Amino acid sequence: MIDWGRVRELRDEIGMEDFAEVIQLFLEETDEVTEKITAGLSDQAIESALHFLKGSTLNLGFKDLAALCQTGEKAAANGQYETINLAKVVTLYETSKAAFQSGQKAENAA
Repeated sequence: MIDWGRVRELRDEIGMEDFAEVIQLFLEETDEVTEKITAGLSDQAIESALHFLKGSTLNLGFKDLAALCQTGEKAAANGQYETINLAKVVTLYETSKAAFQSGQKAENAA
C-alpha cells in the first residue's frame, strides 16, 4: 500500500523539516480533491482530479492508490467514465492515508 522506501527517500532528499511541510500540503490538497470527488465532478474534471492524485500520491509513496488513479485517468481519457469507481478511489485514499499516518507516528516514536 505504502512504498516506505520512497517515503524515506523523499524525506532524506528534502530534510525532515521540509518533509513535514510537504506532508501537510499533500494532505490538505488531496483531502480537498477527494472531497470534490465525493461531492461529484463533471466528466471532464474527473481526468484532471485523477491525474493530480496520481502524481501526488506516487510522489509520497501511495503506490496502490497511484496505480488505481492511473487506471482511472486512462479510462477517463478514453471517455470510459462509467468504468471508473470513484468511491473506491476515495476509500483507498482514506485507507492509505491512515496507514501512512500510523507508519509516520510509529517512525517518529522510534
